[in-house]
Amino acid sequence: MEPGKIKLAKRMQFLKASEIRELLKFTQKPEIISFAGGLPAAELFPAAELAEVTRQVLQTEGGRALQYSTTEGDPALRRQIAGRMNAKQGARVEADDLLITSGSQQGLDFAGKALLDEGDVVLTESPTYLGAINAFLAYQPRFVDVATDDEGMIPEALAQALEQNPRVKFIYVIPDFQNPSGRTWSLARRQALVDLARLRGVPIVEDGPYSELRFEGEPLPSLKALDRGDNVIYLGTFSKIFCPGLRCAWLAAPRELQRKFVLIKQGADLHTSTLVQRQIATYLERHDLDANVGKVIGVYRERRDRMVEVLARELPAGVRFTRPQGGLFLWVTFPEHVNGRALLERCLEHDVAFVPGGAFFPNGGHENTARLNFSFMSLDRIEEGVRRFCRVVRQALG
Repeated sequence: MEPGKIKLAKRMQFLKASEIRELLKFTQKPEIISFAGGLPAAELFPAAELAEVTRQVLQTEGGRALQYSTTEGDPALRRQIAGRMNAKQGARVEADDLLITSGSQQGLDFAGKALLDEGDVVLTESPTYLGAINAFLAYQPRFVDVATDDEGMIPEALAQALEQNPRVKFIYVIPDFQNPSGRTWSLARRQALVDLARLRGVPIVEDGPYSELRFEGEPLPSLKALDRGDNVIYLGTFSKIFCPGLRCAWLAAPRELQRKFVLIKQGADLHTSTLVQRQIATYLERHDLDANVGKVIGVYRERRDRMVEVLARELPAGVRFTRPQGGLFLWVTFPEHVNGRALLERCLEHDVAFVPGGAFFPNGGHENTARLNFSFMSLDRIEEGVRRFCRVVRQALG
């Protein structure tokens, strides 16, 4: 080995920079109208209430809040999370089923670390969340994306994928307002997935960061709620309904597997910030999180409506887009000859950013797609940015 040359582990060759994180570097410029990141609206963070809560926590329990704590997480916070899951999703979880994690991205990494060996198969929606792809890549799996329509994974395609891939270790899905497509699974598709997975003995990793951000329609039960056994690992987070900078989330799993996740977390960071957990638990005791979420929903609904309105008015024929019932994103599909990455380069020349859709397909292809975020920009910036985006698309189509 050359002097000073550090030899990296083989797994490092499978890791790559997040395309979204790289794009966010461009969006730091104030002139950029960014539909790229999955950023919540910062003006809706309850900063004043959190400041008051933080003062109370430090004044009344500073020694505890600034000390090491248990790996599993603050008991009061875990009880509160279990109560919300049971009330809002119809789940049947207890505090002891939960592990507090440092963001749900940590939960994704833990799932890969606990379940994947090199060459194992992960089944995903088509498209799927780029952050999950990157989290699992370190464990060298093979991805099989299952045909997906506006109601979720197509059951026949899922059954075929399970039959043809005996090394499937888990199925990763986002049933509510999916990132990147904005789709929401129907109840029938949720039940079909749960039944097929149980029949095959294959666990499901259910990612639920957006489930409370519903703008219209009736709430649907989570996969965790529909599961009558112990086959669903559920990932939840405060990032989209509260404050992402706190990096506080949770993982709900069968007890035996939960103990393995605790061991993994002990090797990763010992525990999530004690102060952050006490801040959130005290906020939930003293303030109405549902009221704040309701305010967020109202703002995001308006922004989605404005983006959809301008896209419908300005996009040329042959370009399709989704109209999500909630969440943060919608999905655009161009004619086959249009390349989303080339389109982004031209849009950046007009100070508009989005994420090319090809990044969300683990096996490549589908470059004629794009993800647009509507939660972060104001209504007037959405109006102007989407107009510029559509103008570039019209030019690309000739």
